[in-house]
Amino acid sequence: MDCTRSLLRWYRKNARTFPWRIEKPDPYVVLVSETMLQQTQTSRVAEALPKFLERFPTIETLAKATNGDVIRQWKGLGYNSRALRLRDAAKAVVADHGGIIPRSLPLLQSLPGVGPYTSAAFLCFAHNKKVVVLDVNVRRVYSRLMKRQRTTADTETDNTLIPFAESFIPARSAAEWHHAVMDLGATICTARSPACTSCPLAQSCPSNSILINVARAKKREPEFRGDPRRLWRGRFIDVLRRCSPRTELKLSVLFKRAAGSPLLDDEQEWYAATLEQLQTDGFIRLMPKGVRLAD
Repeated sequence: MDCTRSLLRWYRKNARTFPWRIEKPDPYVVLVSETMLQQTQTSRVAEALPKFLERFPTIETLAKATNGDVIRQWKGLGYNSRALRLRDAAKAVVADHGGIIPRSLPLLQSLPGVGPYTSAAFLCFAHNKKVVVLDVNVRRVYSRLMKRQRTTADTETDNTLIPFAESFIPARSAAEWHHAVMDLGATICTARSPACTSCPLAQSCPSNSILINVARAKKREPEFRGDPRRLWRGRFIDVLRRCSPRTELKLSVLFKRAAGSPLLDDEQEWYAATLEQLQTDGFIRLMPKGVRLAD
């Protein structure tokens, strides 16, 4: 199709360079990078991935890692629960699949933390399989190309987009195609200010230069001192991550380092509940006299 040829020509001239984009990538590296890339900027992943792979060069070394080992190495990537799910997936691959990451969607999705997106991305980028990979950028590009959208926030449903996307993916270049669509969405067909005049698909796009710019509504999260709880969880983990292994901090010290000010009396209940949940999730260990990062 003309769109496919046009986009691939554009991509070959304008492709972004990342350490996980190589001709024959290691499937383990693909699994790690795709997990990191969930809700994290590519520039941060590009910086963190080599350090992570230096510490855990194989899926076997990752499978043996403790919670604390993985959390420390996940510094700067956010959403720390992904680190533990990735380690748990590595353990399952080693224990149940002989250290070889499965190549079928059902088996991939049986691994901890591996859902429809990660499993499809793994098959596409590790094995060049012709599967539809829908992330936020790809979904936006396909929606605008498929039919005229009214605003920059409008997108079609995945059930509608999947058959549309399948008609474009070249059988022998599925990985390159998806990299191209992702780059187009990240640099040209952006969420707020699409550069339609620079788009290689402009002549075929029904949404070309007609989108009304609107902000997508964000879900309201429970807040503490004006910030969502997830940010506070991350701050507490970051403080403990900077400590030497097995170092215990008093609860009051942890809070002051994370917040920059002491804990108030009416905040004690919130703080205690947050730490209890962090311990339940496997990130920290509450001790008789303080707290430390999990083993």
